[in-house]
Amino acid sequence: MLRVFVLFLIVFAGIIVGPILAGHQGYVLIQTDNYNIETSVTGLVIMLVVLILVLFFIEWVLRRVLRTGARTRGWFAGRKSSKARKQTHAAMLKLAEGDHRQMEKLLARNADHAEQPVVNYLLAAEAAQQRGDDIRTNQYLERAAEIADTDQMPVDITRVRIQLAQGEIHAARHGVDRLLGQSPRHPEVLRLAEQAYLRTGAYGSLLEILPSMAKADVRSDDEIRVLQEQAYIGMMNQLMAEEGSEGLKRWWKDQSRKTRHEVALQVAMATHLIECNDQDLAQEVILDGLKRHYDDRLVALMPKLRSGNPEQLEKTLHQLIKQNGTTPLLSSTLGQLLMKHGEWQQASDAFREALKQRPDAYDYAWLADALDKLHKPAEAAEMRREGLMLTLNNSQQP
Repeated sequence: MLRVFVLFLIVFAGIIVGPILAGHQGYVLIQTDNYNIETSVTGLVIMLVVLILVLFFIEWVLRRVLRTGARTRGWFAGRKSSKARKQTHAAMLKLAEGDHRQMEKLLARNADHAEQPVVNYLLAAEAAQQRGDDIRTNQYLERAAEIADTDQMPVDITRVRIQLAQGEIHAARHGVDRLLGQSPRHPEVLRLAEQAYLRTGAYGSLLEILPSMAKADVRSDDEIRVLQEQAYIGMMNQLMAEEGSEGLKRWWKDQSRKTRHEVALQVAMATHLIECNDQDLAQEVILDGLKRHYDDRLVALMPKLRSGNPEQLEKTLHQLIKQNGTTPLLSSTLGQLLMKHGEWQQASDAFREALKQRPDAYDYAWLADALDKLHKPAEAAEMRREGLMLTLNNSQQP
């Protein structure tokens, strides 16, 4: 608009000033090496005006051409973006159908023009992984990393998830450790860390992230407790394999009182010690646990002990019977301990008490053995028959 106004002023000035200069046009000489250009002042002004008009026209033509090119490019770009959006929507439907091959194709086409190209490439990578195409999976991950620039967290999380799915657990463990250093309370990072640590046997590392998992509501309190028990038992397995009973004993003493009072851990510890033939410490763990709280799992371990102090076990059982009443488990356990000491009559009485409350094939068999020792073969045979019928009936039930 300003240029048009300036041009109008020049024309207007020419109209007014032209007649005034008529007859007084003056003389203009432009001299070069080879040419001399002679003209009047009026002619020069006219040529300048014409030159300006030509320049304005050229500028207008170029502007129209460039604007048309920009519109054309914008139209093509918009068309590609629209197509990418439709393909992404179609890919989500294929995901629901479980068609990973078609999902991958739809996501990868025009992914660069999608609203979130990084997401498209990451989902395409997971789809390729589901098909078992490791080459395309890595290609999509690399492209996503290029586009993501400084925000590599989604790419790294997807890479770890794919590594776990592919069984590359040590690579996943390395990636998880790096992610935890960047975002120690990221819910998805914590979930992946749980899987990586469990599968690599990194139980100490798993115990370290459990408080963060609880704060981030990644797992419920009950699930956290189960994971904690699993981690401790996993550590026991490793210690038993590497250092045997001495390693277990040292590790158990190093744990906090709260940890040593967990019933599930007491049961696991006693079981491991029995396997290592450390009977005395196993009995100590069992009796210490039963003093604080009754638990069937601890009682069930008593017959497995080959203790040098069986009287203490029998004493504890009698105390438990007084406190909790005569239960099938307590009576059967007492009967098994009495059999080890050759007290056949008391053992048979204990088994009869257990069978009075519920039938059990093992108790029938143990009672038959006790009756044999008491020289009662007919009754022993009857108990074995009862036990066999019970076993057959149980096996026929769905």
